[in-house]
Amino acid sequence: MELIVSRPSGAAVVRDYLVGKPEAVSFYRRHYAAPDAFEQKSEEVDTRFDAAARQRAVDALIVPPGADPERLEAFVEQGGYMVTTGQQPGLYGGPLYSVYKALTSVRLAEVLEKKLAKPVIPVFWVASDDHDWEEASHTYLMGTDNVLRRYELLSPVEEGRPSLHRIELAREADAVLSDFIKDLPASDFAEEFVALLRKGFTSGGTIPDGFHGLLQHLMGRFGLFFTDAAHPGVKSASKDLLLEELPRAQELERVLSATAAELEDAGYELQVPIMEEGVNLFLEGPGGRERLYRDPAGFRLRTSAEIRTESDVHGAFNADSKALSPNVLLRPVVESHVFPTVAYVGGPGEMAYFAQLGAYFEAHGIEMPVIWPRFAVTAVETKIGKILEKFDVEIEALQRPFHEVASEFAREGVPEDVKASIGKLRGAIGGGVSDLQQAVSAVDPTLKGPVQTVRSQAFAALGEVEKKVTQAVKRESEIALTQIQKAQNHLMPNGKPAERVQSPLYYLTRYGGAFLDAVYERFEVNLNDPTRVDE
Repeated sequence: MELIVSRPSGAAVVRDYLVGKPEAVSFYRRHYAAPDAFEQKSEEVDTRFDAAARQRAVDALIVPPGADPERLEAFVEQGGYMVTTGQQPGLYGGPLYSVYKALTSVRLAEVLEKKLAKPVIPVFWVASDDHDWEEASHTYLMGTDNVLRRYELLSPVEEGRPSLHRIELAREADAVLSDFIKDLPASDFAEEFVALLRKGFTSGGTIPDGFHGLLQHLMGRFGLFFTDAAHPGVKSASKDLLLEELPRAQELERVLSATAAELEDAGYELQVPIMEEGVNLFLEGPGGRERLYRDPAGFRLRTSAEIRTESDVHGAFNADSKALSPNVLLRPVVESHVFPTVAYVGGPGEMAYFAQLGAYFEAHGIEMPVIWPRFAVTAVETKIGKILEKFDVEIEALQRPFHEVASEFAREGVPEDVKASIGKLRGAIGGGVSDLQQAVSAVDPTLKGPVQTVRSQAFAALGEVEKKVTQAVKRESEIALTQIQKAQNHLMPNGKPAERVQSPLYYLTRYGGAFLDAVYERFEVNLNDPTRVDE
C-alpha cells in the first residue's frame, strides 16, 4: 500500500494561513512555521499554569490502555505542556481523519518535547456533549464487492436534541452492527476489532462510549491520552469560565462580531456565523441541548423559548455540571483554560473557525494556541494503484462525478485518426462558411443569417457524430471503466477523499495495527521546515 501524505485544504483563510500570508496569519496571532512560535506560547502558558493547575489538567485526563501514566507525573513535576486535538464522536470510529488527527498530535508532541525540553503530552478531546445525532450516527464501509455502503442508526429520542452522551443506543443498534461486521473484510485481524465494536456499540451503550473504547485501544500505545467534554475534571476546572460567559455575553458578542467584520473586510468568509444576542453556551432544556440567547428577563432557550435567569443557570450547573456546555467557539477557549495547550492540531473546518477566535481568547486572558494543520492521507492499496497506473488516471480527477470521468476517458480513447478527421472537418466547415458569408454579403447582406444557421447546424451534427464515437469507445472500454470506477469508489467515495467518508475499520481489519504504524512513520514533523510535506 502507498500512503500519500498531504495537508487538506479548506477555506481561503486556511489556504492563506498554510502558506503564511500575513493578512491571514494575523487572525491566528502566530504562524506554525515561525521559529519562536512554540517558545512564545509556552512562556504564556507558564504564566497561567503552576504545578497545581497542571495537576488539575491531569485529573481531567483518561489514561488509555497502553499509555504510560508515569508520563503524567513527569509532566506535572517538570512543568510540561500539551498538544491537543479532538473530534465529535462517530459511529464505529467515525471517518478516518479522526485517526489522522490523533497521530498528527502524537508526532507533533514528540518533536515539541525535544524543542521545549519538557514533557509534551498529546491529548484527544472527545466532544461527547455535541447534539448533532445526524452527523454522528452514520458511517460508511467499502464492501468486499467494492461498493460503498452506509450504516445508520435512527435516533431513539422522539423529541429534542440531547447531547450524544445522554442517548442510549436502542436494540436496533445491534442489527446495524451485525450488518457492519458481516461486511468487514475477512482477515486474521478482524476478531480483535469485532470484539471492540461489540463491546462499545451495542444496545445500552452510547456512541461516545464506543468511540472512546475504539480510539483508546488504537492510540494508547502511541502515547495519546484522552479527555471528554463531559469529564468531571473538565467540568470542575471550567466552571468559572463557563459561568463568566453569562454576565459578559454582550461584551463577548461585540468582540466576536468585530473579528468577524475584520475577516469579511479582508475578503474571508465566516466559518461560524455570529448570532445576534447569542450566548456561547448550551443549557439542557425541554428541547434537549439548547442555545442560550440574551433576553430582557435573563436568558432564552432557543428551541423551547423558555426563560432562565442567571441564577437558574448556576443552579442547573450545580445540580448537574453536564447540563451546561460551550458552543463551538467557546470550546477551544475552555480547552486552553483547562489544559496547558501550546498547539492545537486541526482540520480545515476547525482552522477556519479558529481564525475568528484571536480576540475572543484574549478577552478571556488567554493567548490562542499555535494552530498546526493535521496531516491527510490518501491510502492507495496495491490493487488500486495498478488500476491508476494501467489507465494513467490521476487521483484528483476521480473527485468528479463518474460520468464526467468516464466521458473524459472515452474522449481520450478516441483513435487519433478519428480525432484528426473530425478536427479537419470542423476546420473545413468553419472556413467554408466564412467564405460563403463573404460571397453572399455582396449579393444580399441579410443572407449572412441563414449561412450562420447552416454553420450552427453543421457543427451540431458534427458534435452528435463526435458524441456517438465517444459512446462507442465507452462501450468498448466497459471493463476499463468498471476498474476506474472501482478506484474512484475506494479513493473518492461520494466525491470526497476517503479519509472524510470511510470508517477506519476497513483498513484495520485488512491490515491490522500495521496500518497505524505505517501512518505514524509517514507523519514526519520537521520544525525547521514545517510547511513541507514529504509525499
